[in-house]
Amino acid sequence: MIKKFRKRHVVPYMFIAVFLLLLYIFLRQDRKADFEARCGDVWMCRLIKGLEDRIAELQGRLDSLKGSRKDVGANQQQIQEDLNKRPVNPRFGEPRAPEAGGAAESVDVVGLTLPILLMACDRKEVSKALDSLLQYNPDLRRFPIIVSQDCGHEPTAKIIAKYTNVRHIKHVNNTAIVPQKKGQNVGYYKISRHYRWALTQVFDVYNYEAVIIVEDDLEVSPDFFEYFLATYPLLKDDPTLFCVSAWNDNGKSNFIDLNQPEMLYRTDFFPGLGWMLTKSTFKQLQPKWPAAYWDDWVREPGQMGQGAKSCIRPEISRTSTFGKKGVSNGQFFNEHLKFINHATTDVHFTQLDLSYLFKNNFDSFMDYRLNSVPVISLRDLKNRITKENEVKVIYKNNKEFQSHAKAVGIMSDLKSGIPRTAYRGVVTFVYMGIRVYFVPAKPWAGYQA
Repeated sequence: MIKKFRKRHVVPYMFIAVFLLLLYIFLRQDRKADFEARCGDVWMCRLIKGLEDRIAELQGRLDSLKGSRKDVGANQQQIQEDLNKRPVNPRFGEPRAPEAGGAAESVDVVGLTLPILLMACDRKEVSKALDSLLQYNPDLRRFPIIVSQDCGHEPTAKIIAKYTNVRHIKHVNNTAIVPQKKGQNVGYYKISRHYRWALTQVFDVYNYEAVIIVEDDLEVSPDFFEYFLATYPLLKDDPTLFCVSAWNDNGKSNFIDLNQPEMLYRTDFFPGLGWMLTKSTFKQLQPKWPAAYWDDWVREPGQMGQGAKSCIRPEISRTSTFGKKGVSNGQFFNEHLKFINHATTDVHFTQLDLSYLFKNNFDSFMDYRLNSVPVISLRDLKNRITKENEVKVIYKNNKEFQSHAKAVGIMSDLKSGIPRTAYRGVVTFVYMGIRVYFVPAKPWAGYQA
């Protein structure tokens, strides 16, 4: 019935539509003032006039919308320009205003002096380390270099003496050392004694408020100094931070994101190898400084605090080591350390908002991130049976973590139960292009030595 009705009425409607169109065109050719005179009171003419008025109204609205769209576009452009002027938060990947207690848009470090303390002994290659520091040092008044030499090795002393723009101090305590335990390396006792003496000189004699500590087998990146300048306010203002380190223990090129050299993290593991310490923190350590193995001692829960004292570390290391020979006999050097290269890019850290590294901010971000990424098995990760860009792999205990770490190739040793680079038990790295988080199973009871 409906089909018959439609066919029956199509032709008359088409005829009426064509007639209206022709009449409209004919009438438009005359001036509008003659319209009513020509049409009189004909209902068809009144209908066409109404259509014209409606068309004019719609045209006006269209012009108004076009103008509004231009205004919106201009506002959006202005908003984007304003956002571009704000610091980019590299960890979150988008511009945002600093949070309460965070860093300002530009770090206020006017008048700050951060000395470099280079620990030396009998390594003639100390010149390589000094050349690197001097090459990228923007201002020796702001970053003065102090070389503290132990051992009394005269050939090394002569090399250091050639650098007239550095301060050379010598540790001359030759008191015999008797190891506390049989078989312990006396060298570790000498190193610990030297560190305590040198830090005492920096803070008690020269009265600096903070120091950047390097060793005679390190080279630095172009942005090494700006990295520490920018992170100093964090170290000063966040009581949960113990140090800032330039080193990533899992910083081999295949385990890091080379496209994001600005990325920084918190870690509960003390990395060393180019690190910044404040005077107030050293004053807490000074009275109980250990006779030997000072770096392992610092990693004990009683010193940094179990999960309470952390360090900042980079995605890409800002130092690299060439020191295969030493007291440790090159432990880890051939397998790991020699493959960790420092950054060659120059990140302007002082222009970035680093407030995401404050504990509350970083913890919130990590919780959000870990809750949003899927869990996969270690086997699926190694076989790359995933289409995700970020995944997490759960481990139950220290033994399983070490097994997982060895399987993918990252460092597997622990100090006081803390994996290298771990933060709240989480170790993150890149594996075959995937961001991976090794996450302890819940409930997590803290690090277990």
